Parts: sequence; structure tokens; C-alpha cells
Amino acid sequence: MWLKDGREIDKTISKIELKSTLTHTSLTVRDSSRVDGGHFVLILSNAGGTTSIPVNVKVLDKPGPPDGPLKVKVLNAEKCTLHWTPPLNDGGDHVSHYILERRETSRVTWTIVDDHVDAVSYKVTKLVPGKEYIFRIAAVNKFGVGEFLESDPFIAQNPFTTPGPPSIPVASAVTGDSVILTWERPGTDGGSEIDGFIVEKRDKDGVRWTRCNRRRLNDLRFRCTGLIEGHCYQFRVLAENAAGMGEPSEPSDYIKICEAVYPPGPPTNLKVTDYSGSTVSLSWSKPIYDGGVAVIGFVVEMKEATDDEWTSCTPSTCIEETSFTVKRLRENPVKVSEVPLCPGKITLIDVTSNSAKLTWEKPEHDGGSKIISYIVEMQTKGDDAWNMCSEGRALEVTVNGLNEGNEYFFRVSALNEKGKSEPTPLLTSVKIKDTSTVPVITLLSNTFNVKAGDDLRIDVPLRGVPIPTATWKKDGNILKETSKVNVLTSDTAAHLAIKDATRSDIGMYEVTLINSVGTTSNDVEPPKVILDEKFKQAVLVKAGDLLRIEAHISGRPNPTVHWLKNGRNIATKGRVEILTTKLQTSLTIKECVRKDSGQYTLTLQNACGTTSKAVLCKVLDRPGPPNGPLEVSGLSAEKCTLSWEPPLESGGAEVLYYIVEKCETSRVSWTLVYDDMMATTCKITKLLKGNEYLFRVKAVNKYGQGETLESEPTKAIDPFTIPSPPMDVEVSSATSETMTVCWKRPASDGGSRISGYIVEKREKQGVRWVRVTKKPVYDLRVKATCLYEGCEYEFRVFAENAAGLSEPSDPCPLTLAEDPKFLPSPPAKPTIVDSSRSSVTLSWNKPLFDVIFILSTFSRAYTG
Repeated sequence: MWLKDGREIDKTISKIELKSTLTHTSLTVRDSSRVDGGHFVLILSNAGGTTSIPVNVKVLDKPGPPDGPLKVKVLNAEKCTLHWTPPLNDGGDHVSHYILERRETSRVTWTIVDDHVDAVSYKVTKLVPGKEYIFRIAAVNKFGVGEFLESDPFIAQNPFTTPGPPSIPVASAVTGDSVILTWERPGTDGGSEIDGFIVEKRDKDGVRWTRCNRRRLNDLRFRCTGLIEGHCYQFRVLAENAAGMGEPSEPSDYIKICEAVYPPGPPTNLKVTDYSGSTVSLSWSKPIYDGGVAVIGFVVEMKEATDDEWTSCTPSTCIEETSFTVKRLRENPVKVSEVPLCPGKITLIDVTSNSAKLTWEKPEHDGGSKIISYIVEMQTKGDDAWNMCSEGRALEVTVNGLNEGNEYFFRVSALNEKGKSEPTPLLTSVKIKDTSTVPVITLLSNTFNVKAGDDLRIDVPLRGVPIPTATWKKDGNILKETSKVNVLTSDTAAHLAIKDATRSDIGMYEVTLINSVGTTSNDVEPPKVILDEKFKQAVLVKAGDLLRIEAHISGRPNPTVHWLKNGRNIATKGRVEILTTKLQTSLTIKECVRKDSGQYTLTLQNACGTTSKAVLCKVLDRPGPPNGPLEVSGLSAEKCTLSWEPPLESGGAEVLYYIVEKCETSRVSWTLVYDDMMATTCKITKLLKGNEYLFRVKAVNKYGQGETLESEPTKAIDPFTIPSPPMDVEVSSATSETMTVCWKRPASDGGSRISGYIVEKREKQGVRWVRVTKKPVYDLRVKATCLYEGCEYEFRVFAENAAGLSEPSDPCPLTLAEDPKFLPSPPAKPTIVDSSRSSVTLSWNKPLFDVIFILSTFSRAYTG
């Protein structure tokens, strides 16, 4: 017997000839073509057994048609992308290329789009919007052009529509010639990103809508100017995307254009600056909001603590200043009500070998009387006694005469006429030692600019113990203090002020700090970076080429050079080479790869400060892997959903689509799921329950396919299980032919809603369980019928959900199929008919049910 591709060869076909003898057999196919190739098997059998011999036959011919379907993905009205797979039969030779043709459905002639396509996808351009097209593709090998595969007709049109209308614009901040409008985005963007918004206005006396903005707006806010004061306007907003302008929003209410005037806000920072027995001095700040008009005055009101009404203290014309003194007040007979609160936070400013300098903050409340002085006390560590070391009105003190090496605690109390407050301690002990340090300069700014005629001020933050003195030089010459030049040194900074600066004040300034420990100087000259114009734009480099960035540098002192990529330091290593001289630095990267794309930053740093220049570089290459993880969600036994993020490295070109593949972990080959996925999420179907799968995704741009992102192994199982068995199955009632069975819900539904119950019965003498009803029961009770009187039955129940049937419940106790029997009702109306000393005669009515009557006699003895 001869088989081809698993089927017995039809001997009736004229071109096929079979010959067999005792020792030979032959199969001859005349005028063979591509379809005659395949897997042939010769099967020989006799009484001794069966054997088979396989033979693979390839017929060298033109290839077959590409494997369909020919997929067309419309990008816009003028472009589309075609995808196909290689032919199943390549004619015995590899396919060298493809021929792509197209025609309009209104015509009969085909036009060649490309006669040498190497890939299995192609981007078609220059389509005519609105026309209907058909494409066809044929494979070519060395034996000729194969059969064509045609696509379905499609219309060249945008796959998106115009956006919906934005929300009604809301007006705010109306002035005499302008108004600010805000709105919300449309509910739908039509499938294409919104490019901008157009705002239109219409005068109440007019009919036509006119544009307010010349260019499209990217913001949801617009200030419309050039309006006529006193006129009323309506406004509306339109959204625009690649498909065009959408429907306009509903128009706003009419808005009158006029200067808005509102009451001013309240004054701020009201405080008592001074007081006496009959006066109180107040100060405040102007309100933050003036209501749209300048504030013309202030009104001061007062009341006694026990009164409810406020009385004006200022004239009816108001006062313009932000301070006022209320006079002729009644003096409070009680001078001081209480001692002040404790002083605020204490800070240690300086420590030497024999002294310590402290500062503190005022108390939050002085107790109703001015602070007379502050008392500073100290305590040696290990000693219990506090000794007063200073008393004064200042908020700082330097405590001298301390012993080097000792540790001290300090506390401060406030004193008024009533007495001394609670002390505020310094939270830590102070060890007396020499903390002298060399002066240190920290420049906040490297370059100082000022207009001619304005004052030039240079502030140089400093640190040093003891506090250093500062001297200034200009262009190497000592800068002397004059009426125009003012030099000042504080605890924290050195200040240089030059009044009415002119061109002659331009130059290099140097400040020198000197204290008992040492000297520090610094030139006020920042480092500089000069890049060629070409580096101000993004630098494009093809994969494998050389990238070189060069820059001219300067600074005094010579700055240190740091090259960074995406915020991280890089150094000479492998393909990267950095060369730096006093005047120039360069970064060279050989044989660029995609990972070399990014922002390269050149940073110069010296004692005067830091400066940086950034250069954006893109390496044109295949894209990197999609940004992970590749998340698997919505998992069931047959389907799941994959989601990922676009690759961080696009290869310098737009990602066209993604290729999605799957693989069973028990196999080594990958199966294509999608070869043109445009989104970053897709649904996988037709999974086999219980099988474990791997998924992977790779991005494709015009330079090719990128690296893959692979998921964790995922088992195709439902996210729920079968329910637990029902509980408390019992027979609630029974007759000779029927029984009513009840039960309770299972303790767990397995994560899926219970869809019904299956009830089974079994006779006492039986072995097999039989279903009570053909269909599932949806209630928690069922009536079993067609029972045999006198037989005993037991019942069990299954619960069912999407995962299947549960384990059976425990069977209920055996129940006899018989009509119910009840106790007789009591006889009615018992009556004494006659009686004697030793007997009583009774009578009664029969009960509702027939019974056997049993009369109980009783006697009672009487004693006379």
C-alpha cells in the first residue's frame, strides 16, 4: 500500500501508475507538479507482520501562494501596512523575494508597487483618500513567479474621527479688555491624540463666530484679549486632531467685559509693637488681595474684653499708614498678671578653649509686662548646682572663663516685674575645646550682572572659627573702602557693595579670608563650556559608527571635568575614551550600539562653582526590549491578557508594531500569536487547560526587530476551584410517593458563583446513586417523586460552579416512604352520668380519629 501525506493514493488518477511484482514495487507520477511533492510511505504487510518505508519527495517548481490571509492595516488615508507569511510550499528552493501589486476596485489592471520585496511586510504610501484598493503578493524563487495571494478590498481612510466637543468654557479674572477662559478635554479624542484647541467668540450684537487665538492651544486655559469694555461676549472651544476640527462646545453664558472691583482682603500680621498705661501702638501689613483697586485706607476698631460692640478708633476718613497708636485708654489697675513664658529655642553658636556663645528666641508671651532681662545659668556635668553666669536684655551671650575639657549644661530664664519664668535648657551638653577651623568659601553665584547706574552687591557665604576678616582685590589690586565701595564681614558672609556701578567696575574680584588658623582666597571666575553649534541639536549616529563630542573649557582655578550619561559618571573603559587638557575635553565612543543613546552631560567644577552642558545623542538601531515586566492578567483555563510598556530605547525611530509569541514550557519552539500588534496590550485565546506557557514580546521599527521581553511561566488554570459540599441535608417531609429534601449552601463557593445543585437518591438495599432531577436545581430544596411505598431512601447533594461539581455532601439519614401518621386527638366533652360511694359513671364524645378507648378508673377514700 502507498500513502501520501497520511492518505492512501488514489489509483484511479490517470497520471499515477502503480506496479508490483513478487520482488519489486514502483510508483510513477507523470507530468509532476509542485503539488505532487510530499511525504510518501510504502506499507508492506503479510501474516508475519507489517513494515513501512517513508520517502520525502520535493518537486522543484515555482513556489505556491504566500500563506494567507494578506493582512492590511490602515495607518491613515494615504498609508497602510501589509503583512503575510511565507508560502507553505516553496517549490523546492528558498524564496528570494516577493512581487507586490495593487489595483483600484474600479479598474481591471494591476499596478506594480514593488517588484523586489525582501521582508514579509511592506508599508504602502501615496494612496488616494477615499479610493477602494485590492493588493496581491506572489513569491519568487529561481524557478519563477508563484501564484498570487489577494487581500480583501479596503477603503483608504483614516482609522480615526474628529474629537468630541470640549466642556463649556468657564470665565474668570474679567478685566476691562480681557477674560481668562478654562475648559475640560473632550470625552473622546476620536482615536487620535488631540493636537490643540481653538477658542471662538461672538459679540451679543453680532452673528458670526470669530477666532480668538491664531495658533492652536495646547493648554486648557486661555487669556482672551482685545475685547471692548461694556460689550457682552459668548465663547466656545473646538478640539482638533489629525482628522480635523471637532464639534464646538456648548457656548458659555454672555460675559460682560468690565473692570472687576471687589472688597479687599483683610490686613495681615496685626501685632502690638508697644504699649503703656494709656496707649497701645499697632502695626499691620497690607492685604494680599486689594479687590482690583488700590487700598485707600484702613479702619482700626477696639473693644474691651467684656464688651460685645466694637468702637472705631480712627477718623471717618480712614488712615493711609499701616501703623496706629490708640491713646487715652483706661489704665488697668493690675500691673502684671503673670510671669512670662519660658524663652524659645537655645542655639550654640561658637565654642573655644575657654568660652561658649549662645543665642535664644523671645518668649511667645511676656506675661503682660515687658521683659526686664534674661538670666543665663550653667551647670558643670556631674554637679547638681546651677550657677548664674550672665544677666542682660540681649538675646545672646558669650560665657567666658570656662575650663577646657569640661562639659557644661546651660539654661535661660526670662524676667519681668512679676518674676522669673521657667528656664529653657540647651538640649545637649557643651564640651569646651578649641574648634577653630580654616575659613571656607561657598559661592552661591559665579557671575554677577548689573545695569549701569544700579548698585552692585556681591555676597560670599563663609565659614570659619574664629570668624575671619575679609579683604577684596579687583584685577589683582587691593580694593579700598570709599564712599562708593563698601566692604562688610558678618558671621556668615563677606559683602561687597559698589554704588552706581559703571563700565569701569567690570573685572575679576578676589576675596581673601584670614583668621588665626589660616587663609583662604578665591577668584570670582566661573568655569565655562563652549560647544559647537551641531551639538545644540540631537546628535544622530548609526549603529556601529563613531560618536565624538568635543568642547572647549576654561575656568580659574582649572576646573575638574566630569562626563555623565543620564546622570551617571562615565570613564575611559572599553569602547569609551575621555581626553582632557587645560583648554579642551572630548568624549569618544567607538562602534556605537543602541544602549549608547541618551543625554551626555559635561560638568565643570572648581572652587568658584559648577557649570554643565548637555548633549542629546540617538543611536539609530533596532529597538530595545519592551519595558517590563510582561504582566499576565485575566488568567483562565483558556485565555489571558498580556500588557507591557513601550521600550525605553526606541532605536531612534518610531516603533511600528509588536510581535507576540507563546511557547509551552514542555516544548522548545515558539508559536506566533500576533505579528502586527499596534497596542501595548493583547488578549491570548485558545490556551490548553493545565498547560504551562511562556510569552514573549518584541518591538519592530524600520531598522528591524528588537530584543524580546519574556514573561514568567504561567499555568493556564481557572482562578477559582470547585465549591465545598453542601451542608445539613435532610428530608423535611415524606409521603408514600414523594419526599422533600432541604440543605444549606456550601461554606465556600470556590471563588465562582454557584450555578446550581445536583441531587441524588439511593435505596437502602441499592448500590447505585440516581439523579432526582435531569436539570440542576437552583433552590435549596427539591421534591423527589416516583418513590416506592415502604422503601427507605437516602439523599446527597452536589454544588456546581464554573469549575465543576463539588464533592458530594454527607447523605441524610434513611427515610421511609409512607404516608405520615399522627397521634389521635383527645376525646371531647367528658361528663359524669352517675356516681355512688364506690363508683363513677362517665360518658364522652369520640375524637376526630378512630382509636381504641382505654378507661382508667380511680377511687378516692373519704374519711368522715
